[in-house]
Amino acid sequence: MSEKTSSNKRRKYDADFKAEVLKMVAAGKPVMEVAQALGIGENIIYRWKSKQRQASLVQPKAGQSVDVWQEVDQLREKLRQTELERDILDPMLTHVCWSKKALAIFSRAT
Repeated sequence: MSEKTSSNKRRKYDADFKAEVLKMVAAGKPVMEVAQALGIGENIIYRWKSKQRQASLVQPKAGQSVDVWQEVDQLREKLRQTELERDILDPMLTHVCWSKKALAIFSRAT
């Protein structure tokens, strides 16, 4: 067995460095090329991209209120319900439990 001589310390990157890396990738440079040029792992860049995307989805943009995000949530729920109704009524997708689901949908108050 061989012992590891190097320490396994995580490198920390500041926000400016991350932003510059993500700008390079957004400009069209391949992640692999950017990672090799900077000596960092590709998976780190992909993780940063993912976190950036999630942050942009969760954070309201400037000038947007929370009401807009509540409306988005309501519209997503309405879409889910409408897709369920469509699937039940589509004759190619119906199953044995069609009548129970259809009865539940059409008997509720609108």
